[in-house]
Amino acid sequence: MNDVDRKLAAARTRLILDKPFLGALVLRLPLIEAAGNWCETSATDARSLYYNPSYIEPLNLSQVQFVLAHEALHCGLSHFARRDHRNKNRWNLACDYAVNQLLIEDGLELPPGALLNEEYQGLSAEEIYPLIKKDAEEQTMDQHLYDGQDGQDGQDGRHPPTLSGSDSNENSDRNVATSQPPPLNAHEREKLNTQWQQRLVGAAQQASIAGKMSGSVARMVDRLLRSSVPWRNLLARFMSSTSRADYNLMRPSQRRGGDAILPSLHSQQTNVLIALDTSGSIEQDEIAEFITEINAIKGLVNARITLLACDSELDGDGPWVYESWEHLTLPKTLKGDGGTDFVPVFDWMKLSTIPPDLLIYFTDAKGRFPNQAPNIETLWLVKGSADVPWGQRVQLN
Repeated sequence: MNDVDRKLAAARTRLILDKPFLGALVLRLPLIEAAGNWCETSATDARSLYYNPSYIEPLNLSQVQFVLAHEALHCGLSHFARRDHRNKNRWNLACDYAVNQLLIEDGLELPPGALLNEEYQGLSAEEIYPLIKKDAEEQTMDQHLYDGQDGQDGQDGRHPPTLSGSDSNENSDRNVATSQPPPLNAHEREKLNTQWQQRLVGAAQQASIAGKMSGSVARMVDRLLRSSVPWRNLLARFMSSTSRADYNLMRPSQRRGGDAILPSLHSQQTNVLIALDTSGSIEQDEIAEFITEINAIKGLVNARITLLACDSELDGDGPWVYESWEHLTLPKTLKGDGGTDFVPVFDWMKLSTIPPDLLIYFTDAKGRFPNQAPNIETLWLVKGSADVPWGQRVQLN
């Protein structure tokens, strides 16, 4: 066993003893040496952990623990299955920021070149992603081999990476990857996602029993397991629950004849107020995506939409009103970029001649709230990690 092998074995053992949650995940990843020039540091394809001995050699034991736990958390948090439509580079950066913050809070030492931003503390990769510039030049500390280019999966008939035994006789049982593995295909991604979710739950249970589960990791695991329903589904469910439809018993028209009284479906219009936070924290493409979802739902629930835009004060060009049959479009010019104050929207509601049945506020939730909750259903669609004092909070993920 050479020095690198001993260091990797010692780091893995230390994780198992001191940090059983991370250690249990690391044990699920076979360690494979990356031969050649295809891996400069470390990498994972959600099935194995690849490492360059030249990268591991100068690191101290805590930094090696960090590297192993970093790759294992990418897998345990199913980063390989959560990208969806997002840009690959920005998503990879967001995943590294999320993982590294957790490991630092758990007491591990950051290796050279690893990304860290304390402003992202407590945020998931989905929450960090929109905060990263589209032309970001940062580099991840590792390679995420499970993912192809945007919109591309691996081929079902793909070839696995070329593996061989070590050239050293005393280490002939050690696998060496002489080529980079191709990305996962859709079937592999789905299967591994299920496996890693099960492993994540099992590791969390073991660590909790041992009393060695850090608070930050426990919160992230809990949020991941509870946030499997996309915000679009929650939005549709919430709007549907406020729509007013019932059966009435009415005597039929005399022109149709007959004396029978039959039930008929009676549907009233739902008045929905939508408020957009234009203080600068929400990007235009995110607002446009949100409006697209509202358009897809409002006709089904017979919703009349009133749209307000607000930063520290209401946009003077509003409100904009759309009937249930009209296509909801964003105003050509949305004024904003100031501070955030939610009070003007609630003050406007008090003076409205037609009080809304539902308020949906699209925001980062960082601003001044009214002292009292309104007497209507309020849904906060929140980008970021800020809390709301009342109402229903839905995470924009």
